[in-house]
Formats: sequence, C-alpha cells, structure tokens
Amino acid sequence: MRLYFARHGESEANVGRVFWNGREGYGLTEKGRGQAEQLADNLRGTGFVAIYASPVLRAVQTAQILSERLGVPYEVTDGLREYDVGILEGQAYNEDNQRLYWEVTMAWMERGEWDARIEGGESYNDIKDRFMPFVRGLEDAYRQTDANVLLIGHGGTYRCMMPLLLRNIDNAFALEHHFGYTGCVVAELRGDEWVCLQWVDQIIPESDR
Repeated sequence: MRLYFARHGESEANVGRVFWNGREGYGLTEKGRGQAEQLADNLRGTGFVAIYASPVLRAVQTAQILSERLGVPYEVTDGLREYDVGILEGQAYNEDNQRLYWEVTMAWMERGEWDARIEGGESYNDIKDRFMPFVRGLEDAYRQTDANVLLIGHGGTYRCMMPLLLRNIDNAFALEHHFGYTGCVVAELRGDEWVCLQWVDQIIPESDR
C-alpha cells in the first residue's frame, strides 16, 4: 500500500500571514483552489481507494476539490489536523511570534524535547498521539492490498511526523526540504516500515530506500 501525504492549497491565513489552525475561517484563496485543481490533475489515474482530510477549513476545501475531480469520497479525521499553537493562534507572523514558533519546533526536531509547547498549544507528543494511531489504522485496513490512499494535511504536522514514520527520512531532511502548497510525499509500506519514495518534487534514490 501507498500513502500520499499532500499539503493543502494556499489559504487566506497564509496570505495574511496569520497563525491560524482552527477548524473554521481562513479558507483557500483562488490561487489555492487552482493549486488543488492542479494537484488533482497530477494525481489523476493513481486509483485512490480513499481520501482523508484534516478538519481545518483549508484542508477540507482542498479535499473537496480533489474528491470531486478524482471521484473518490473524502472523510475528515483529527489525525491530520495542524497542531494548535496556543497563544499564537490568530496572531501575526511578526518577528517575535515566528521566533517563538521556531524555538519550539527546534526543541522538538533538534533536541528531542517532546513535551515542549507554545503556551496553550500542543506538544510533539500530542501530535504523535493523534497522527500515529490514524496511520496504524490505515495499515490495519489496507496492509494486504496495493491500495493508494490520499491524505490532505499540513506542513507543520508533516514536518514533525514524517521523520517519525518514514525509515529513510530524518529530522534534518524534513527541516531542510520545504513542504510547499499541495506538495506531496509518497510513502510505501514495506513489511512493517514506511519508506519515502518521493518528497514533493524530489525522487528518493532506490539506494536510499
């Protein structure tokens, strides 16, 4: 089986440079809708058996476009939700707020401080406790098949969780390689391990799989 981890299209929060991971508000821009349509065209013919989306509006709207164009129903799951940034929610991407955001990110990704969090927000362990059981459930459902499953989520959650899930991706790689709007990571289950085949536009060499 393969999982396709896609990020949502450009949103109003992205353009307005606002931290916003709530379920309502700040939907896709027109450009973001076009990006989702292009992603659907790029993935046409893959033969997905299911689409799952984060409950955050920009991800749901991306999933709606993909679902309509690919003819596959979608389901919303909390496992793919972008993580809560606490006191930064609704705040601008100014220098101080971005510094706080990245301080916590680096505490997770470089120092393994899994319980670190922005005040009022989620820790790395909180994200893991949502994301990993969701993926394990997909494994249980599709392990013995050649199913392709499309997941619509967020850059922050993917950056943290891909190195945990994928055998051949580490934290340094995830930090260095940006996950742009509607970027897609393709992963294949081999035995009990997930292997990254493609990271956005970069094909992972067979020797590194």
